[in-house]
Amino acid sequence: MARAEARLDEAGVALWLTDWKVEIPGAWAPRRVLALVGGQMAGRLDFLIHPDGQAVSVWGLEVEPEFQRRNLASVMMDALYAAHPTAWIDHGGRDPDGVRWWDRYTDPAPERNIHNRPPEEWAQYFDALQVAAQRAKNAYQNQLFGLDGHRAAEYRYGERLEQETLKWAPAFREPAVQGPDPTVQELHGGLRVVLPPRLHRLVHDGRRDGGERAEMLLAHIGHGSLPYDAGWNIAQHAAFEDMAHLQLFDPEPADEVTHLAFRVRLPPGQDAPRHDLRATWLTYIKSPGIEVELTGMSWRSPQTPWVTHAADFTPPIDAAIAPERWVNASARYTARFDEGGELLPGHRPRRSDAGHPFAGREAEIAAVAARLKESIGLRAVRALPPPTMRQVFEGLPVHQQNLSEQHNPSRHQGPRQ
Repeated sequence: MARAEARLDEAGVALWLTDWKVEIPGAWAPRRVLALVGGQMAGRLDFLIHPDGQAVSVWGLEVEPEFQRRNLASVMMDALYAAHPTAWIDHGGRDPDGVRWWDRYTDPAPERNIHNRPPEEWAQYFDALQVAAQRAKNAYQNQLFGLDGHRAAEYRYGERLEQETLKWAPAFREPAVQGPDPTVQELHGGLRVVLPPRLHRLVHDGRRDGGERAEMLLAHIGHGSLPYDAGWNIAQHAAFEDMAHLQLFDPEPADEVTHLAFRVRLPPGQDAPRHDLRATWLTYIKSPGIEVELTGMSWRSPQTPWVTHAADFTPPIDAAIAPERWVNASARYTARFDEGGELLPGHRPRRSDAGHPFAGREAEIAAVAARLKESIGLRAVRALPPPTMRQVFEGLPVHQQNLSEQHNPSRHQGPRQ
């Protein structure tokens, strides 16, 4: 990153490598490099990362008008290279501003730019036909604007590569999505709320019990109002990152804001509701109101994100993800919650019953017991004492064993010690 960063003035620039929620199908995980100047969003670099971490596809690079001409685009691209030091990088096709910027930019690792290497090296990650089209577009733009575009580094620049491209196109394999499984995993979703001033002060007062403050928050929000439009993530930090994104791109309201992260799981035996699966998160499609067990909550102020308040619920609290539209709310949801997610009269907050610790593990326990029984039997056999001398009764003939046989271990028939 040193080349680009060295040309920045004392601007108070911070870079943030974060998740990026976008409705892109497939297993590639959306990521983003954000450039912040004085806490204000100044630019972003959007990209996708392959599940094995060895391929990156750049989707967009943008700097806000008031922060342009300060090398922020170069700093962000250098950060991408540094964050994924061994990955192939596809820069894609560029618009006019993009080709002008690329002509000025110094590629820190041209050997990892797939436009500079033969498709046989990277075709398993990228569609060779698509890459050929990107290269053709960039070459046309360079010619149109009279730019060099680092053509000397490009693989066989200006040559016809149709046959080679067609040869390697079948090597591309789209990876399968292996996202979270809501039936077995706890998931984390975020919500941004503006609390009444007094409640805001109470829930952010670290001297008070965390569980008590979490109950206050939940009572204010409503037990049936967990966010239907949240991305439910495999990690808590991703839920907080979602809220931080909202704060950056939509800073209003700015006062008394609280970022919440809920940790939930489906009740035992419940089928997974309809959902869209992504690499590290999922969304519940047209939620009719989904019963969940709330196992914990965390919250923080965007002004002091380094201070996180948390509470675990043991046993969990019964709660629900709100319906996307009230007219589609399930009968089970409407029997307990009103349209605002509040408990109906006669219904009280309840704790989920703590299930038996061995429930659903009968076969596993039986197999363990069988192995233990077999092991005990083997140890018992090995621990048997040596055979005792036979008692000789008077008047009965006794066979005298040959002494050489007594000392021949190969003829010993008793249990070995």
